[in-house]
Amino acid sequence: MPEDKQIKESLQEIAKTWNEVLDAFFLKAGLQSRQILVLGCSTSEVIGHHIGQGSSLEVAEVLLPPLLDRAKQQGVFLAVQGCEHINRALVLERACVEHYRLEEVTVLPALHAGGAMTVKAWESFSSPVMVERIQGHAGIDVGDTFIGMHLRPVVIPIRIHVKELGQAHLTMARTRPRLIGGQRAAYA
Repeated sequence: MPEDKQIKESLQEIAKTWNEVLDAFFLKAGLQSRQILVLGCSTSEVIGHHIGQGSSLEVAEVLLPPLLDRAKQQGVFLAVQGCEHINRALVLERACVEHYRLEEVTVLPALHAGGAMTVKAWESFSSPVMVERIQGHAGIDVGDTFIGMHLRPVVIPIRIHVKELGQAHLTMARTRPRLIGGQRAAYA
């Protein structure tokens, strides 16, 4: 019984920190309507296990709903990256796949092949679809899941006061268009 209370308190603290992270991220990311936000999240790392060794639907249930709410408020598409067991494929809404003309792949996320966040996203999205690759406009990486392969060049780190979520290392980024030209080029 005391362990259940400790877990509940830990999840409450994680939820509080996550809301702070989301406030800071959306303030700094500058996302526009219909852009893509990539989430990579090891729920194992959040609760202090080695990546892929303790997938937690309980953590996913704490983290995904507030992120989904904010993505909807901002009018952005959320892409949730799975683990290497499904080639880091992503769960997206069908509307995003159609808007960006992405290629759908056939795989269903599972707790130990995709991870808890992709399972929760698959359950929570209105019309979930899996894709193998995208070029997102910003990203949140919880637990060093390496989402960079799914971000557009050029990636700009977003730095905030929070460096960890639970036990997981936290990094965030936005992207900007490439600067081209030479000495005489001007940029807006």
